[in-house]
Amino acid sequence: MSFAKWIGGALGWSFGGPIGAIIGLAIGSVIDGASERGGFLLGEGNQRQRNRPRQSTSRSGTRSQTRKRSQTQSGDFEVSLLILASVVIKADGIQDQRELDYVRQQFVSMYGKDRANHAFKLFKNINKQSIPTRKVCVQIRQMMDHSSRLQLLHFLFGIAKADGMVTDNEVSQIYMIAGYLGISSRDYESIKAMFYNSSNNAYKILEVDKSATDEEVKKAYRKMAKKYHPDKVIHLGKEHQKGAEEKFRQVQKAYEQLQKERGF
Repeated sequence: MSFAKWIGGALGWSFGGPIGAIIGLAIGSVIDGASERGGFLLGEGNQRQRNRPRQSTSRSGTRSQTRKRSQTQSGDFEVSLLILASVVIKADGIQDQRELDYVRQQFVSMYGKDRANHAFKLFKNINKQSIPTRKVCVQIRQMMDHSSRLQLLHFLFGIAKADGMVTDNEVSQIYMIAGYLGISSRDYESIKAMFYNSSNNAYKILEVDKSATDEEVKKAYRKMAKKYHPDKVIHLGKEHQKGAEEKFRQVQKAYEQLQKERGF
């Protein structure tokens, strides 16, 4: 599969807006003569995306936005992930090779070696740019469903932890991204707790206090298992369900820990 063919089939709503501008510059660095052929080289398959009317802010526009969110494709998630990964990797001022290797490994795991190589080629050129984080996140928030945004956040913590520790700068950057993405503080703390070892992490993952009753813990587990179930991102393809399975296992592990501690 050529790079041009891969990128031509990869993008949907992410063709436009600030994400589209970032991807356009990255593609221009990868494909010789891109500017001479008119820019993005995204292929005929995205012509419908180019001709879509701008999103309305009316009630009917809100319904249209919800409909578009359900149509988010694997490529849109992939590109969003690449851009936000670049933001996190540069957060502490040091681009650690272990973090770069983590991104590559995750992409190989999700997409296979060929597609991962194309994605990482694009990533290296994205990584050279100054990313307007807020604008990118606003576009993602408008177009991507909540479960997929939670999956993005989980991946970003994985990148930060790849070098063995999560720095304060990385935590601050991911926290800011979470806010821009419209992710609640409880969801943020739940996912963050999956990457730390502390006595109350199980409670944080299940989004309950230590004072919660056994019944409240059970109820919280059922709620979180539903929220993080891999089927929530089935529309993104099986490759992204694999990533969601890790969050789901963490919820199960947290619940089993509390079962053992509380004896129910």
